[in-house]
This record gives sequence, structure tokens and C-alpha cells, in this order.
Amino acid sequence: MTASARALDRTFHALSDKVRRDVVLLLGDEPRRASELADALALPRPAMSKHLKVLREAGLVEEREDREDARARVYRLRRESIAGAREWLGEVEAFWGAQLDAFKAHVEAKSAAKRSK
Repeated sequence: MTASARALDRTFHALSDKVRRDVVLLLGDEPRRASELADALALPRPAMSKHLKVLREAGLVEEREDREDARARVYRLRRESIAGAREWLGEVEAFWGAQLDAFKAHVEAKSAAKRSK
């Protein structure tokens, strides 16, 4: 398995959970502390830490120290890390779009042939 395939698997695994997708949406607005994310999603802090770990390991978020409180961590969405998933989804969409266009043309040709008989 290639490195890009492993990265894509990690991305989709991380996004397979609704809580993690919600975290990504919240971080799309602005960077936030882990405690803010936990409060926004009504989750215990240990549960949020586990979700953030999965997102970090997938490369979807990054953490840094909070300027105001060195004990706290601020999380930011790494938008560039979703590029591989976006590219793969574009390829899948193009493939199925072409397949459906070909099927539509086939059905229309058969219908036209039946009408002309």
C-alpha cells in the first residue's frame, strides 16, 4: 500500500465518526481549545482528547500551546490535509458521472430505436 493510500485511509477513518466530523466543522470556523470543543459538543474532556488524537494522527488537525495558558492546547484544522480525499472523491465522481452518462445514452438510443419501429 502506498503512503498516499495509507493517508487516505487514515483520513476516511478519522472522518467516519460523527463527533470527529463535527470537530472538523467547528475548527473550520476558527482554532479552538480542546475544552471549548468538548463543551460545544457536550462531551467529557477525556472523550474529546481521544477524538482529537485520531484527528491529529490522520493529519487533519494540529495542536499548539495556547498563548494565554501554557497548559491548554489550541487545535487548528489543516485544510491542506483534506486535499487527498477531495482529489480521490473527484476521481470517483468523474468515473461514475461518465458511467451514468454512458448508461443514459444507451437507454435513450434503445428508446429511440423502439419508437422508430
